[in-house]
Amino acid sequence: MPTSQTADVDPPPRLLRRWDIGAPEAASPLAAGPGRRCWRVDAAAGTFFLREYAEPDRRRVLFQHTVTAALDAAGLPVLAPLPARAGRTLVASAGRGYALYPWVGGRGRGGLELTFVQCEALGELLGRLHAALDELTAPVQQSMLVPTPRAADASAAVEEMLRDVPGDGDGTDFDALTGRRLRERRDLLTEFAGHQPPDIEVSTVGHLHGSFHSGHLRYGGSGNVTAVLGWDGLTTGPVAGEVVRSAARLFACDDERGLDLDRVQAFVRGHRSAYPLDAGQIQSAVHRAWWERLCDVAPLRHRYLGEDGTGGRGPASLVAWWSAQLDRTLDAFAAPYTAAYADADDGHAYG
Repeated sequence: MPTSQTADVDPPPRLLRRWDIGAPEAASPLAAGPGRRCWRVDAAAGTFFLREYAEPDRRRVLFQHTVTAALDAAGLPVLAPLPARAGRTLVASAGRGYALYPWVGGRGRGGLELTFVQCEALGELLGRLHAALDELTAPVQQSMLVPTPRAADASAAVEEMLRDVPGDGDGTDFDALTGRRLRERRDLLTEFAGHQPPDIEVSTVGHLHGSFHSGHLRYGGSGNVTAVLGWDGLTTGPVAGEVVRSAARLFACDDERGLDLDRVQAFVRGHRSAYPLDAGQIQSAVHRAWWERLCDVAPLRHRYLGEDGTGGRGPASLVAWWSAQLDRTLDAFAAPYTAAYADADDGHAYG
């Protein structure tokens, strides 16, 4: 759980008495996203995590609670909300909603810290989550329209940003770097304009975690995942898309080295063992994930113009590497589905 403090605010008086956790001893505010508040609660029955929903969408929140409770009951490392004395998991007070969870220990670990064996285990965990979500939720329609960003729109946004950057010799070194990065993206958008993926693709769809990355994973001392957090992003979509997006966020370097494709392959191999797709779906998802990053200028706005938001896709520097290595990444992500890879001796990579 996050531990750095935000503004010194307390939950409403008497709220915690609505759960059977004994006498509350302390409620310490924790770091949270914009517009969110949460607390670490120490009580007679133990330590808990209290989160607030400022304007809860009751149907969405209760569906999320139902799903996470079912995943927890299935033995997966997912925290179920604790029912209050009245049996509700979403408790209302002063127009806001609240949910209480067991406190989870452990630490965060970056994807590049994991061994190949741990990468494969993490991919298998995501596959087990996908399989359980299929079993525990209603089927999702198999024909799904996934809108594709347009290169022309992204190019226009880059041109607009360039107008705010001082010209050569008129600004700082950082201004010059900003101009180079923006022109680099504009050139890539022009070069690859003909590589846009289709809006509609035939693929396996289902309920997805929605934000499976290092920030939402907690590890125990033995290196096993003790909790998968971040279920607010619960959504539906192509399963292969979540596999690729997760791998790209987990195993991206912060510089020109791009993606650690050895760890990517271990992760995809693990997912395949629990939720097999096929090489075509994986490659299609790689194509789309690359294109969406290429057309996403939010990280550029954040990094170079100081605007809020990063687009949720990691470092902007990855785009140039991925564009230069597009064929290689298509093959690397799909490698665990090829007969040659599946039949190979794994010892050299996992020793």
